[in-house]
Amino acid sequence: MNILHVSPSFYPATAWGGPIFSTKTICDGIAARPDMALRVLTTDAASPTGPGRVTPVPLPYPVHFARRVAGGSIAPGLFARLPQAIAWADVVHLTATYSFPTLPVLALARIIGRPLVWSPRGALQATQTWDAAPRKAMKRRFETLAQIIRPDATVLHVTAPSEARDSVARLTGIQTACIPNCVTIPALMPQVKTGAARLMYIGRLHPKKGLERLFDAMAALPDRVCLDVYGTGDAAYLAGLQAHAVASAGRIRLHGHVDGFAKTAAFARADLCVFPSYSENFGIVVAEALAHGVPVVTTTATPWAALDSMGCGRCVDLDRVSLAQAITVMLQDDLTAMGAAGRAWMARDFSPDAMTDAFAALYHRLAQGRAAMVPA
Repeated sequence: MNILHVSPSFYPATAWGGPIFSTKTICDGIAARPDMALRVLTTDAASPTGPGRVTPVPLPYPVHFARRVAGGSIAPGLFARLPQAIAWADVVHLTATYSFPTLPVLALARIIGRPLVWSPRGALQATQTWDAAPRKAMKRRFETLAQIIRPDATVLHVTAPSEARDSVARLTGIQTACIPNCVTIPALMPQVKTGAARLMYIGRLHPKKGLERLFDAMAALPDRVCLDVYGTGDAAYLAGLQAHAVASAGRIRLHGHVDGFAKTAAFARADLCVFPSYSENFGIVVAEALAHGVPVVTTTATPWAALDSMGCGRCVDLDRVSLAQAITVMLQDDLTAMGAAGRAWMARDFSPDAMTDAFAALYHRLAQGRAAMVPA
């Protein structure tokens, strides 16, 4: 079976955040199956904030990086390759929402007659639930057109029931398949203890992520509590965060984007990961922190309500509980034991093999449905 994956960005463009890792993990797993051939069509955009281009790394499947010429993902070369690539595929998997590739992929999959898996990666949910989501009127028009031109055999891939509910509110009547993201369990580095209580935030620096809430909470916490922030974002927004950091007299430190060993080392230096997002379809940062043995405080706007019952963190309603209060309570707990509980949970329920099997079953079901529609 031939699978075409289309995405506006792809590994090693890790500055785009969590979806880069989860998309690559899907592709790695599918390409390793003997019954499937995989191709990836993407752009060479290295990050959402600058003109940089990725340097491709060797992968066991072909990836074509079309040259981005403008915006986040405008790449005419990608569009030029789409008809032939979609005709080759038995199933097309699109990872994008309000992005250059989305409408052409939807339209061509319908014209050529290919079933489609569509991973919106939380964008539809954020538009539905986040009050400050930008350009809502334009996005509604985009969604209306997408509904008209998409193939009838389109399945929306969501990572949690809450994402399914909020996404179907934007795309009425579309089928959904709930397949959670996975996380790789890394080898642990020895934890670095400094005597201070060290909080961390890691991920994209964007207003949706609630960093202002976390910075406000820092002002209400004791001086022994410090915060390390890892990630990158829009230059103007980043400048505002940096001003807050300077005013904190060294208690808040912005480190920029980290990956690989530097990312593992960042987790080893942290006592607690705080992820105060306004909207998340999954929140891979939460899974990564737990896999590294770091407990988490996050919000009920993420699908991580089980943190409390699993004994590895807190998922709080920030309309009722202040972030500073939640952090204070957590810092009084046995964080080492909580981190171990979270790591065991990730190993048990969020393995890459389980995710790959679920996608393979979905692809087979869609391909069989397509075959059934072909005249004998």
